[in-house]
Amino acid sequence: MPHAADSSQSTRLIKKYPNRRLYDTQSSAYITLADVKQLVLDNEDFQVVDAKSGGDLTRSILLQIILEEESGGMPMFSATALAQIIRFYGHAMQGVMGTFLEKNIQMLMDVQDRMTGQSQDLYQQHFGPEAWAQLMSMQTPALQNMMNNYLEQSRSVFVQMQDQMQDQTRNLFTGFPFPGPSDTSGKKS
Repeated sequence: MPHAADSSQSTRLIKKYPNRRLYDTQSSAYITLADVKQLVLDNEDFQVVDAKSGGDLTRSILLQIILEEESGGMPMFSATALAQIIRFYGHAMQGVMGTFLEKNIQMLMDVQDRMTGQSQDLYQQHFGPEAWAQLMSMQTPALQNMMNNYLEQSRSVFVQMQDQMQDQTRNLFTGFPFPGPSDTSGKKS
């Protein structure tokens, strides 16, 4: 039975059929998008592939889950934030923005894990369930304030980096006979 041990340690394969149904090859059963969401929440390593072509559909399925969550009662992104993200597609900074968001999300998860761990230790040592509930309700505003400060600092660094890249680009092209910003007619003064 070495195959069963291998499948539990490897990436879980989910096949998507043309009828839009998802088939979990590990459990040998059809699953829903809600089941895939649970795999994400359980930190399961999985891949969704097109049953016919074998193409990777994992990102597409994850985006569907995000769309469902955003369409629900408590969206995470405002229309302004979504519009800003869309504006980065095709922009020279697209790759930087993706990395920036990914690193910031990881940092937020690390902070959340640390705060939860510290809170649980404190709870176990000194307090009862009521105090735990109070502590957790106080963490949200504190975490939001901390994140707002961090994001403001990140925004400043991001703007500085963008300005430096523009300056470097300008310096790189100063030797070329392009009209300057104030010289729109093409004539030299």
